[in-house]
Amino acid sequence: MTPVIELDGLRVTFGKREILHSIKGNLHGRCIGLLGPNGAGKTTLIHSLLGFHPPSAGTARIFGKDIRHQAKEIRTLIGYMPERDAFIANLTCVHFVRLMAELSGLPSEAALERAHEALFYVGLGEARYRQLGSYSLGMKQLAKLAQAIVHGPRLIFLDEPTNGLDPPARTRMLELIREVRDSGKANIVLSSHLLRDVEECCDEILILKDGHIAANCNLEEERRANKQFVEMETRNGTQAFVEAIGKLGCEYAETGFQKLKIVMNDGMGVRDLYKIAVAQNVQIRRLNYKRDSLEDIFLKAMEQ
Repeated sequence: MTPVIELDGLRVTFGKREILHSIKGNLHGRCIGLLGPNGAGKTTLIHSLLGFHPPSAGTARIFGKDIRHQAKEIRTLIGYMPERDAFIANLTCVHFVRLMAELSGLPSEAALERAHEALFYVGLGEARYRQLGSYSLGMKQLAKLAQAIVHGPRLIFLDEPTNGLDPPARTRMLELIREVRDSGKANIVLSSHLLRDVEECCDEILILKDGHIAANCNLEEERRANKQFVEMETRNGTQAFVEAIGKLGCEYAETGFQKLKIVMNDGMGVRDLYKIAVAQNVQIRRLNYKRDSLEDIFLKAMEQ
């Protein structure tokens, strides 16, 4: 199966400063989260894949097409929602989206039809004839999403799509991203400083640090691979109960009276603890079950 994006020793320099250090990796996810602190190289990577910055060495491929030699073909396959606004303020939204569709290769009539469809899809149908300069921040973000999807791209780059949005607008934006993801018609690269946004939408993550890849993993597989921690408080807990938990082969520690902290093994579930409790006539009064969150994964990548 051809990866969505192949990074083949991609190196990008500005003057004497090296921004991306010969990064390598394959990305396959339906929605790929791009993470990293400020200055990590996220925007440079996106712009390089879009063709804005030519590689100093190495290359990258999108759906098997080389960014060095097939840039024009790639542009017909991708949509881009930039972080910063790039509007013509006196232009109506429908004509702006139509213009972007035409720049992506659609004929004029088809571009206008698709512009109407895209704006109704994102929720701007009733406001599509208003000038962009009169739009609120949330409406501008939706307009940027509409122009990114209007031509039916196979890969969509979203750079900080929820930036500055209030909670209802943010919820709506994430719903639209998940709808596009689940439709199966396009893959998504989502760059965001908000880990929660990435966690809600993405099935794969690429974490950059100082121009290097700090982590590249399937998010759900990474969560399953990490150890599972359980904090438990019991009633009528006995030494035999504690020893029975130890016989399962997991690590444990008594952290107080009737309190345990347990690191469970692969394949072991909370149900196994309840089975032992029933057998030992022990009541579990409180249990906190936790897998590594995206924040845990991100912080570990930053520490390495």
